[in-house]
Amino acid sequence: MAVQKRGRSWQASYRGPDKRERTKTFARKIDAERWLDTSRADMLRGAWVDPGAGRETVEGYAARWIEGQPWKPQTATAVRSRLAHHILPFLGSVPLANLRPSDLQAWVGGRSQVLAPRTVHLVVQTLRSILNAAVADRVIAHSPAIGLRLPALDAGEVVPLHPEEVLRLIDAMPDQYRAAAWLAVGSGLRQGELFGLTVDRVDFLRRSLRVDRQLVTTPGETPTWATTKNAQSNRTVPLADSTLSALSAHLAAYPATSGGLILTTPDGLPISRNHAGHVWRHAMAKAELRAGERSGWHDLRHFYASVLIRGGISVKEVSARLGHKNATTTLRTYTHLWPNDDERTRQAIEDAFAGHPADIPRTSSVSQ
Repeated sequence: MAVQKRGRSWQASYRGPDKRERTKTFARKIDAERWLDTSRADMLRGAWVDPGAGRETVEGYAARWIEGQPWKPQTATAVRSRLAHHILPFLGSVPLANLRPSDLQAWVGGRSQVLAPRTVHLVVQTLRSILNAAVADRVIAHSPAIGLRLPALDAGEVVPLHPEEVLRLIDAMPDQYRAAAWLAVGSGLRQGELFGLTVDRVDFLRRSLRVDRQLVTTPGETPTWATTKNAQSNRTVPLADSTLSALSAHLAAYPATSGGLILTTPDGLPISRNHAGHVWRHAMAKAELRAGERSGWHDLRHFYASVLIRGGISVKEVSARLGHKNATTTLRTYTHLWPNDDERTRQAIEDAFAGHPADIPRTSSVSQ
């Protein structure tokens, strides 16, 4: 490491861990020495970053980052969409080293004006993942996305549809899609599981269906099969007779495809998420039901869960039927739907003394 006089300036130079020489010119000698001291300290701490690496743009680094992720197709599609619509148009051309927290906060503010709070969180999560990877690769020393203020999330509880609303919604569905709604209500399948169900996964004799895969539909690409969300999502779901009857009637009117797919469009094609969303919104409007920000086919999964809970099914069993990773997920989403245990607690104490009335204090004898 050395500092040399160059005309009216001072040039500092050193060799980095990669044995390449780095130089930088300063107007004052003290600034050159401080730069060298900082570089030396970073190398000793193992925190050194190539000063030239940060010249790579957000777009350039993001392209390399996303190709190395071991994601399922649907996850990759979602991340690419966030990049294409909400990150790269605003930050793509900026060198990583030039990103400033204040600039990112302004970007968050702009996105918050046009996106729902939950979507803003997802978009920022994607950017943070990219910047964290850049830090790990020693492209930048620190992530400028730390400490960003995000819009508050609506922590509102899940409010399941009422049975009468579900019936109105099903009646408003086009004929070929009613079985999909009945099946969602009677099984709680996720959307990819629902529209990927094939005949060989339904056991009419044992009155159940097997979930072990899901259908992924990406705009412009051929639908593909993928594993379920997690290992616990592979499950066997018992079916009520009404659900089986709806499936049987549907298959009689609309036979399964050559690949065994039960639910399809009128053209015999797999039902994509976009198409399913269109059908849902049209049915909600026809049934004169209010669609919330996150309203969709998942509402019928919530309804299924609420019916199980009202029926006295345990947390563990509800979690298994829904294919949740663990019961904690189930409780976090639906704990408010379980019956209040206050009366059960009171009755348990009363039952403990049933048949032993002597000397038991009564409310009427308590002095006021």
